Amino acid sequence: MGHVGRIICISNQKGGVGKTTTAINLAASLASAERRTLLVDMDPQGNAGSGLGLKRDDLHGTVYDALLNGRPMKELLHPTELRYLQVVPATPDLTGAEVELVGQERREFRLRDALRPLAAEYDYIIIDCPPSLGLLTLNALAAADSVLIPLQCEYYALEGLSQLTHTIDLVKQGLNPALQMEGILLTMFDSRANIAHQVVEEVRGYFKKQVFEVVVPRNVRLSECPSFGKPIILYDIKSKGCESYLALGRELMKRDTPKAPRRRVA
Repeated sequence: MGHVGRIICISNQKGGVGKTTTAINLAASLASAERRTLLVDMDPQGNAGSGLGLKRDDLHGTVYDALLNGRPMKELLHPTELRYLQVVPATPDLTGAEVELVGQERREFRLRDALRPLAAEYDYIIIDCPPSLGLLTLNALAAADSVLIPLQCEYYALEGLSQLTHTIDLVKQGLNPALQMEGILLTMFDSRANIAHQVVEEVRGYFKKQVFEVVVPRNVRLSECPSFGKPIILYDIKSKGCESYLALGRELMKRDTPKAPRRRVA
């Protein structure tokens, strides 16, 4: 008997909220705790792979090959500098998948079917979603156990959040009844701005325990590390950004056991 890993998708249809930054650095934080972690990039921009040092010319396959060509996901794994972290990258070719999937059988379940044979090999599978609510995001939601929503501490923070939560409810009704809300992560917090404090207060007041305790600050080192192809833990472990994502990893692991018991498979 073995445990099936937790599948968490990072989603928010609003761009620029720290979604890919969260996917990369949460995965790296879990891997640094020796949790076997897989990061799956479902965003055609491909930043999750490049942010971990992968070069497009060196790729031997992408998530597109699993979704449209039926290649086993195991053939698409790429190693990273962190021993316990692997990644399935994406390239701009994935943009066409939105159209190509329309005529496919089980079009909303292609990612779930591809990940199923790998689930027992990982403790956590993190999915980075595109900033939209199309078929790629639906595939991620259908495959996931839970959704983590990054929310920036700015004026338009709650814009579109109701649409996303409505979509999650629809997915639970039609595609994935077991889907849960993992939590809302407040990002890009600027302690000097009154609006940032107001957003934190408003979000915590409305969503209460669904909001993670850790708040990710605006941090120059966090914005620099993607250009070096490194997660923040390998770029500047002493930075405030690194401290925040390590704390997020600890909080997630602490919340995981009582909240969502692992399924077991033969």
